[in-house]
Amino acid sequence: MAERPADAPAAGGPARADGTGDPGDEHFGDRFFEIAGDGIVVVFLIPEKPPPPGPKASGAKTPGAAAADGAAAADGARSRPVIGSWLHIAGDGTVTVYTGKVEVGQNIRTSLTQVVAEELSAPVAAVRLVMGDTDVSPYDIGTFSSLTTRTVGTQLRRIAAAAKQVVLALAVRHNLPGRVPVLLDGILTDHRTGRKATLGEVAAGRRVVETASGYRAVTPYDQWLIAGLPADKSQGRDFVTGGHRFSSDVVLPGMVYGRVLRPPAFHASLETLDTAAAEAVPGVTVVRDGDVVGLTAPDGWTAARALALVEATWRRVPQIGRQDLFGYLRQNPVDVPGRAGAVTHRGGSLDEGWAAAATRLRRTYTMDYIAHAPMEPRAAVAAWRNDRLEVWTATQRPFAVRAELARVLGVPERDVRVVVPDAGSAFGGKHTGEAAVEAARLARAVRQPVKVLWTRAEEFTWGYLRPAAVVDVGAGARTDGTLTAWEFSCRNAGAEGLLSPYHVEHQRVEYQPSRSPLRQGPYRALAATANHFARETHMDELARTMEVDPLELRQRNLRDPRLLAVLNAAADAFGWEGRVRRADRGFGLALGREKGGHLATCAEVAVDPETGHVQVERVVQVFECGAIVNPDHLRGQVEGAVVQGIGGALFEAVDFDDGVIANASFAGYRVPRFPDVPKLEVVLLDRRDLPPAGAGESPIVGVAPALGNAIFDATGVRLRALPLAPRGVLDHAETGSWR
Repeated sequence: MAERPADAPAAGGPARADGTGDPGDEHFGDRFFEIAGDGIVVVFLIPEKPPPPGPKASGAKTPGAAAADGAAAADGARSRPVIGSWLHIAGDGTVTVYTGKVEVGQNIRTSLTQVVAEELSAPVAAVRLVMGDTDVSPYDIGTFSSLTTRTVGTQLRRIAAAAKQVVLALAVRHNLPGRVPVLLDGILTDHRTGRKATLGEVAAGRRVVETASGYRAVTPYDQWLIAGLPADKSQGRDFVTGGHRFSSDVVLPGMVYGRVLRPPAFHASLETLDTAAAEAVPGVTVVRDGDVVGLTAPDGWTAARALALVEATWRRVPQIGRQDLFGYLRQNPVDVPGRAGAVTHRGGSLDEGWAAAATRLRRTYTMDYIAHAPMEPRAAVAAWRNDRLEVWTATQRPFAVRAELARVLGVPERDVRVVVPDAGSAFGGKHTGEAAVEAARLARAVRQPVKVLWTRAEEFTWGYLRPAAVVDVGAGARTDGTLTAWEFSCRNAGAEGLLSPYHVEHQRVEYQPSRSPLRQGPYRALAATANHFARETHMDELARTMEVDPLELRQRNLRDPRLLAVLNAAADAFGWEGRVRRADRGFGLALGREKGGHLATCAEVAVDPETGHVQVERVVQVFECGAIVNPDHLRGQVEGAVVQGIGGALFEAVDFDDGVIANASFAGYRVPRFPDVPKLEVVLLDRRDLPPAGAGESPIVGVAPALGNAIFDATGVRLRALPLAPRGVLDHAETGSWR
């Protein structure tokens, strides 16, 4: 523990350009105090990573290098520790935690606050988080893949535990409040003398720096007093009263509003341009910056009106439409390097597996592109100040957007600051910085702060989409229902959720990337939704073919005790064994595991025999993700995922043809509405014997197969394509025989 004079000079930043820090440097802690003021600082250091042996030690970049001007550690090597998170205790008792993670509606600000308060023995109200500010937050690769609780949550528990030990040691050293202090709820008490002192009194006027890395003793999950319990949403009052500010709410003095000219179709190139009418509008400035044509105006309405006056002609190229999508994905495999490339997993001998099967079943399943449809479209405000750029934007990856801005604008990363106000949802759709780049280019041209707020049509058209998929599945089983062979081939969607949770000795599982006709990228749970839909639908088909109860078939082939636990709990909560058959009603179930979460979903649907209208009547989901940090928060995540999953299962699909999105509005793109929400029952299994795992994404993966299986149970019609019921009704061509 290093205690420095309160007037020690500042030098350097909290981290080097590559995100690392050297605690042996005498000025290591000075920048922290420059940012946060005097007090106690604890820094979590991710240990240095030596280069692997061999001549290739000077190879390619790694995602975690965080190099600010393009410098990256060789082949994953780091000569210094990386700063993961840091914590500051001020003289007024405020505990401030700095993290590169961001808030996109998943409520991690509350859960991270709870784990810090737990380990530090401080009141929740004393803890605040500074998130996603590249000038003061440590480098973070991004807020995605349910990593926050699993990684940063662990870091914050350790630095808070370290901070508690620093506080106790300082209290003893300076006799505050005595020689045997006990810290509880932010108050140190010496029970021998009855004297008390606050966290602020211990921190006031000091400059103390401590580092924490690797293992540090933290409170066992079964002894949690603050974490593990419901807690009010951090800053909840502001959300309820409208006081909370999102990226689209940011306003700067002298700010103007920007719009960018879009082509009429993907891959169209500009041939002629006439901006005279737009330039004649008072207050409008037209900007031509390389391949970007845009304009600014005193307000958003004037900017939109002026953009409509721009006359342009474009050269278009022929492109495929939705009707040709799945054949195109099959016919256009691509080689992708690295972790996003093809995957193949083999086990046993498929010839032996098929030979042992009494029942053999092969089917193909497809999934359309779907949009993220966040309530807040992409938004950014950019301002140049003395050749330094500051941008406020809703992104899941502020440091990646900082790098993108620096690259496009030709400036060093140290001259770019990205700040992420809370995003009005993202669902995986805001990894990139399109609006930020546009605002920055316009702001540099007009020498004023510029806000760019995408329209709903721009969000649907120019944001990326959840990948479409074609999945071929084959399964063989003995007469007793045990699986003997399993073949699973996914094209285009991705490798997440690819491996089966069922025990099969003989199998081949593969993922093949395809050339995508539309821009695609991450979406909540990534490819796990497509892969679970295909697998769990196929298991239901196999059970029906063999005349075995779908629950029994799954139980017979599971060896994962956590999956068996959620499956049995879901069946009990739903009343699977005692379900009552009624005309035009059906029941379905599905299970899954993803990112450490384990779940089972049961659904009941009603299908109108005259109209084909599908109504989801009831969904029961049992979810287990280890120790629960905040049960109310987790329940909200599961409920939200189920409702969103209903949209992707039943209605949502991007319609496109010849480079144009045909349904780029909420009028044309169907998302779940209030009448679509079923009776929803969430059962949480709190495993205090296991570390917390991800929960923001995995609850969505069981919804589509459970609903599809329930529709089959009601109608006898097997639907193998998502969405199952476009416009909320089953396709008449498919249901004609049933009706």
